[in-house]
Amino acid sequence: MQIFIVISTLIAGITLSTQSAVNGSFSKKADTLESAFLTFITGGFILFIITLFFGHGSFLEFFHAPKWQLAAVWFGVGYLFLTIVAIPKIGVISANISAVIGQLTMGMVIDHFGWFEGLTIHFDVKRVAALIIMLIALRLIYKAEIKNSVYGAKS
Repeated sequence: MQIFIVISTLIAGITLSTQSAVNGSFSKKADTLESAFLTFITGGFILFIITLFFGHGSFLEFFHAPKWQLAAVWFGVGYLFLTIVAIPKIGVISANISAVIGQLTMGMVIDHFGWFEGLTIHFDVKRVAALIIMLIALRLIYKAEIKNSVYGAKS
């Protein structure tokens, strides 16, 4: 079962990068807000249809959820909006690796303090080293993209 979850998450990453790239390109024509709106309205409609047929009858439970949990909506909107802004300026790879570094950093903080689900995984040298390596990778990738864009090379 775990391998299925890992493969599913890998596919999710592939779709996220593709979606980011398409939205970044679309925003050059329709602008950033319009691109984000189209993504959310279309996704909302598709999820509404899927929920109608495959939902478990708990759709209205959001009225009973703690209000702070509803803030997750803003994080999704922020992520989408900021990647749409970033991709035309710094490229898909730099934008996505920056997002991954942000996810890893916040994930480490959440795990360390046991926020939200209570699972506690403390900082260690390996985790911090992995984050530093990711930052080095971002620097190298970003510098390569800048160099390629300056000299007209395709990345």
